Amino acid sequence: MSHSKRSAWPDLSPLDLAPTLGTLHLWSQVAGKVRLGLTPWTNQSWQVTLYVSARGLTTGLISLGDRALEFEFDLLDDRAVIRTTDGNAETIELAPRSVASFYKDALAALDRLGVDVHIDAMPCEIEGSVPFHKDTQERTYDGDVARAYWRALLQAQRVMQVFRTRFRGKCSPIHLFWGAFDLAVTRFSGRSAPPHPGGAINMPDEVAREAYCEEVSSAGFWPGGGPVPGPAFYSYAYAAPEGFGQYKVSPGAAYFDATLGEFLLPYNVVQAADDPDETLLSFLQTTYEAAANLAKWDREGLEGPTGPIGHPP
Repeated sequence: MSHSKRSAWPDLSPLDLAPTLGTLHLWSQVAGKVRLGLTPWTNQSWQVTLYVSARGLTTGLISLGDRALEFEFDLLDDRAVIRTTDGNAETIELAPRSVASFYKDALAALDRLGVDVHIDAMPCEIEGSVPFHKDTQERTYDGDVARAYWRALLQAQRVMQVFRTRFRGKCSPIHLFWGAFDLAVTRFSGRSAPPHPGGAINMPDEVAREAYCEEVSSAGFWPGGGPVPGPAFYSYAYAAPEGFGQYKVSPGAAYFDATLGEFLLPYNVVQAADDPDETLLSFLQTTYEAAANLAKWDREGLEGPTGPIGHPP
């Protein structure tokens, strides 16, 4: 591992991430709900997600019939940009401000662009939240913090992409769910799963049941929260097979959180490792094996070699 490759993983430990990422999380839900309100449903809610972009986070193209729009958080320039394919654009400043003011500016920008969309103003999966237009508390936003976390997302996505190439079965894109603000990749066994119990905050139970109607092993990267004090990689199975939490995984710093029902690996362990890429890949692989081996997935039929660049394996 070259020093330059290792140093590509930013050290997040000196930063107070939670205030800025909490703000960006809520703002991202506004963009995500724009996509939700304009896009046909895709299995497992894949139509609502955001993606890591060359400048921050984006909805990707959202069809408007004879034109399309993109809603991007340009973290390099501390602005949100809503662009349409007819050449028009609106910008919204990313700075300390309330969610209500961001929401108001986003709706006004969409109106000037001639975009008619209905948005449910209640945030999803955030405990104690209030509707966007009623959230008038001034929020923290530090552009340097947002950029550092985005650079961590870039590295996480790069390694997760390598991991994704090793699976030939149904597998999600690598995308960011704005409900929990997590970058995720999900593998499917090809078998159905028992109905999900639902219960997520401000999210209809039928959404969770559709998302988890098939047996999965899902992994990702999350800013942390609640019992998890900082950013961490996670991996879980649904439905979790017997013995899942006791399965031996690597690296040694990974652990199973019984409350969350997930394996966790703190980001700082990966960032400080001699080989961050291999450290993260070992976590992704061994936690997947915990699900696949215990639930007896057809691993021979579902898996393949790491994808080469430029030609089929």
